[in-house]
Amino acid sequence: MPSTLVVLDLVGIFVFAISGALVAVRKDLDVFGVLVLAGTTGLGGGFLRDVLIDATPPTALADWRYLLVPAAAGLLTFVFHPLLGRMERMVNVFDAFGLSLFCVAGATKALDYGLGPLPAALMGMLTGIGGGMLRDLLAGRVPVVFRGELYATPALAGATVAVLGTRADLPVVVVAVTGAAVCLTWRLLAMWRGWQAPMPTGPASV
Repeated sequence: MPSTLVVLDLVGIFVFAISGALVAVRKDLDVFGVLVLAGTTGLGGGFLRDVLIDATPPTALADWRYLLVPAAAGLLTFVFHPLLGRMERMVNVFDAFGLSLFCVAGATKALDYGLGPLPAALMGMLTGIGGGMLRDLLAGRVPVVFRGELYATPALAGATVAVLGTRADLPVVVVAVTGAAVCLTWRLLAMWRGWQAPMPTGPASV
C-alpha cells in the first residue's frame, strides 16, 4: 500500500481502537480486556474482510504496525480514560473519518480480489462496521448498528460510490475522495441532526 494510505489506515485503526477501549473501561474490564476490545474494534472489520476475500495472511498479521497501533490506543485509553471520555464527541467525529476511509478501502480491495460490484460494496461496509459489531458482542450488548443509529448505511453508500467509480475507470483519487465524502457527510449529518434509522412502532408481537 502507498505510504499515505497506510498512515490514514493506521489513524482510522487508532480512533476505532480508542472507542473500543472506552467501552471496555465502562464495562469495568481489566487491562487485558481493554486491549482485546481495542484490537477487536480497530482490526476486526479489515480482518473479516481479508478472510472472506481470501487475502491471506490478513494485513493485521502481515504488518507489525497494525498490531502496535491498537495496543498503543488501548494502553493510552486505559491510563487517560477520564480525559478521553470527556472528548468522546471529538472521538466520534474522528470515528466518522475512519469509517469513511475504511468503507472505500475495503470496497476497492474487494474489487482488486475479483469480487463483483454488490459483494465488493458489502465488503466495504463490513470493513467499516465489523470491528464495532465484534466489540459490542464481546461487551455483551446489542451492536450499535442495530439500534437505529445511522452508521452502516453511510458506510454502504460510500462503498457503493467507490465501486461504481472504480467500475467506470475513474482515477483512484477521485474514487476515494468521492466515496469517502459521501460516507463522511452522511454520518456527520446524522450525528448533528440526530437522524435515526426507522424503528418498529407499537407493541412487539410475541
